[in-house]
Amino acid sequence: MPAALLAELAEAAQAGGARLHLPYQRATDRGLRSTWEAESRNRSDSGRAAESRRWADGPRSSPGFGPGPAAGPQDALDRLPMRDFGAHRRPSALPALPCETHPALVLLRTAHDRRADWLRAGQALERVLLVATAGGVRASLLHQALEWTDLRGDLDRVPDGDYRRHTQMVIRLGYGPEGPVSPRRGAAEVIDLGG
Repeated sequence: MPAALLAELAEAAQAGGARLHLPYQRATDRGLRSTWEAESRNRSDSGRAAESRRWADGPRSSPGFGPGPAAGPQDALDRLPMRDFGAHRRPSALPALPCETHPALVLLRTAHDRRADWLRAGQALERVLLVATAGGVRASLLHQALEWTDLRGDLDRVPDGDYRRHTQMVIRLGYGPEGPVSPRRGAAEVIDLGG
């Protein structure tokens, strides 16, 4: 990704009250391993697997609930389709989708981990995603490792300046083909013009 665009993304995060950190390759690999480990844990945890199935298989009569047909076919284990970011390091039971050898990951971080920081992180994420979209960049949110205390701690320990930061989101950035588009409702369906 162009350095100028990365700088613009970092400025967007800062305007929202957070910091966008692009780790070195070794730390990026660690982040990908943490994501893979979290996915593995999620699959083996029956409660989390059931929650994912409920979300993915939600009532089709409720528009906007679950990904529906936009997510594409599910695999044999009823998981949402996901890129195998670690396929270049280990054999995989599922065929990996083609991707770059070294994915670009950025860590969206805040100085603290309080409710106000969560709000700042959400606002910063919104700004980052808008700038990325305007720049023709695809973004994937890799939240899995953040849901496990020990794995999130590993992400928090990725060096970033002089003091510790709290990772609020891991974002994979890059260029790629158009994916499935989720259906959008018309304005008349979502705006109440009545008095």
